[in-house]
Amino acid sequence: MFVLKALDDDDIGTLIDRALADPERGLGGLHVRLEPAAREALVNLANGDARVALGTLEFAASSAKEHDGERIVDEQTIADALQRRARSYDKSGDAHYDIISAFIKTIRGSDPDAAVYYLARMIESGEDPLFIARRLVILASEDVGLADRAALPLAMAAQQAVHFVGMPEGFYPLAHATLYLATAPKSNAVGRAYGAALADVEGTRNDPVPLHLRNAPTQLMKHLGYGKNYRYAHSDYAAMDAEGDAPPAVVLQQNLPDALAGRAYFDPGRQGDEAKLRAWIDARRGSAAAAGGEPEIDL
Repeated sequence: MFVLKALDDDDIGTLIDRALADPERGLGGLHVRLEPAAREALVNLANGDARVALGTLEFAASSAKEHDGERIVDEQTIADALQRRARSYDKSGDAHYDIISAFIKTIRGSDPDAAVYYLARMIESGEDPLFIARRLVILASEDVGLADRAALPLAMAAQQAVHFVGMPEGFYPLAHATLYLATAPKSNAVGRAYGAALADVEGTRNDPVPLHLRNAPTQLMKHLGYGKNYRYAHSDYAAMDAEGDAPPAVVLQQNLPDALAGRAYFDPGRQGDEAKLRAWIDARRGSAAAAGGEPEIDL
């Protein structure tokens, strides 16, 4: 396997000079005079790709105006020949995965400047905008999560907006979501909670659901104890907070199978909204333990 790397600017310049001088395999027979500013622009625009440099030079030479027997290629001629910078981006190659990886990691790292830069590179290189939107939706749960509970709805709104508006204006909602997520507080508690629960699903017996959580549509099921002692979460509003508002529907009863009683899968972070959730869930678990539940098992 051969790893192909971009050429440096000196190599591109050497190839351009050879092409201008070679009458057999190059443009020597056309008497092309490439102005210094045009040469510098061509090297820059080629972006390390010799094919782009030589192809653009050939097109520019063929369209250049002649003066005193020479084809004068100036900076404007180069700009006309190559309307936009050659971008090393292949939607099915390494660059595709490298750029999307950089995009996700810079948002995760809370760097809005780098994030919007990589977004622009993808959009201007023809990446599917809905692919970008899907990645933002995943990131909103994976890396922001409940630290900012508006993140997922906003990412979904961006996906819908891109689908509705289309391109080129679709860059607005994509940039909107990118900058929002990059500057949002971060938490991976959602994925950690699911992973911890999944480990028990795969590593322990799938014990029966506790009787009080089972539905009892028949008399036989009721006779067997299905639904017995189930506490309806909305039935008790006796406890009021200082402002007179009813607390969240909290029922302090064991809802996991006996073998997993007291498991604590959700470990909220200490940023943004999750800091409030952490205080709430710690209080809930403490109350459950005081009410006679099994001691908590932190994973």
